[in-house]
Amino acid sequence: MSEKKINLDAARQAFESAASEHSQEFELFFLSKFYGLHYFYTDKTCEITFEPKEFSFNPQGSLHGGVITTIMDISMGHLLKKTQGAGVTLEIKVQFMKALKSGQCKCIGRFLRRGKSVAFMASELFDADGELCAVATSTWKIIEK
Repeated sequence: MSEKKINLDAARQAFESAASEHSQEFELFFLSKFYGLHYFYTDKTCEITFEPKEFSFNPQGSLHGGVITTIMDISMGHLLKKTQGAGVTLEIKVQFMKALKSGQCKCIGRFLRRGKSVAFMASELFDADGELCAVATSTWKIIEK
């Protein structure tokens, strides 16, 4: 079995760019810059678009589930911050349905139910063809209003 190597120059460039451009605030933090995330909000959703980076792939050649979970978590956390205040993830469940390998992806975070101190949220991840690739549900504790 031949071992596929990642493009180290692309990985270094992404890291260096994220390190020099990041700010420890919503949308601008290191991982957001590293993965090349772009944000769009409505009053009910946070939509994140991005293109999978080869250096984030698992050995099977698709976007790693941990990266997918991170981006889905970000979509929900940013929506919560924008509408109610900062929060922390109490729990998250992700169901992976289809591998992501390339193309512009879209992740949409939304509320299932909002309370004064706890929010129930969901996120869906779609590939470039609009096919559903992953679904997440989570519970958030609102820590700042």
